[in-house]
Amino acid sequence: MSVTRDRDDVAERLEPFRRELTAFCYRMLGSAFEAEDAVQETLVRAWTKFDGFEGRAALRTWLYRIATNVCLDMAPAAQRRARPMDLFSPGSATAPKLAQLEENIWVGPIPDERVLSGNPAEVAVGRETIRLAFVSALQKLPARQRAVLIRREVLAWSAAETAELLEASVASVNSALQRARATLAAGGGVPETDTFKPLDETQQALLARYVRAFEALDIDGLKRLLHEDTVLNMPPYQMWVRGVVELGEWWLGAGCGCGCGCRGSRMLPVEANGTPAFAQCRPAEDGNGWTPWGITLLEITDGRISTMTNHMNVERLFPLWGLPMRLTAHTAGI
Repeated sequence: MSVTRDRDDVAERLEPFRRELTAFCYRMLGSAFEAEDAVQETLVRAWTKFDGFEGRAALRTWLYRIATNVCLDMAPAAQRRARPMDLFSPGSATAPKLAQLEENIWVGPIPDERVLSGNPAEVAVGRETIRLAFVSALQKLPARQRAVLIRREVLAWSAAETAELLEASVASVNSALQRARATLAAGGGVPETDTFKPLDETQQALLARYVRAFEALDIDGLKRLLHEDTVLNMPPYQMWVRGVVELGEWWLGAGCGCGCGCRGSRMLPVEANGTPAFAQCRPAEDGNGWTPWGITLLEITDGRISTMTNHMNVERLFPLWGLPMRLTAHTAGI
């Protein structure tokens, strides 16, 4: 067998692990782009060192060890990513904090198809553990505690398996897990939201009402879909607004009432972070179709919208979902 054929065979053996490794690296790093870089580095290291892999451990375990080391190498130099609610007090709808911060400040979204796989039960667990609220909570932990928590409580590895992977003792792994749990609890834990089921008729009806109201800029209709303390945040802007009254004022004023062109938008359903999501395209300034404005993720609690996160870095985000940078009447289905 030729060297080239050997290399091709190794690549074929490694590639099926890409999606679950991406999910792990995303939880560790809070960025789809950093996760993609980490996975690529993991597979390159595995490919180059494969001759030294003698099957002493399962291939999956070996790849996770490499991926963990890659993420730990990246984590010290990286900003711990967050959401605006983690960093700032809420802004006023009439005087919003519209300063933009660098992309590496924020926890970013990721397409479900890049991180979810397996049977329905595994996909359900995966959805819960890639939610923005969960990933944001993970970023508050030191990197090794983050790795331990993900191994033990997301991937259901034993303490012994986790210790072997991290080249640590079982006692230190258990201690790290206890500290991680305590840190999350002290920060209020991870907010509870409804499990998103794509075929759930009640949720689908809620989302349909949201799309109709937003595309028509029906402020009263939107407000009826929200909790009293609903939160809107818009990375890379540091601003966030809380409360149905403030949100109504925001949409009527700085948000949509000052010529930003939200009325007549098109909301394209996408799958992101295990939650309902839409790609928003606003009417193009030249009158020819629609142009990207943001990726909006909705968190739903007790049948109403509790959090709206609008990610505005469309030049990088729309290609992640394979979305066009110009929407026409034909591609919009009109």
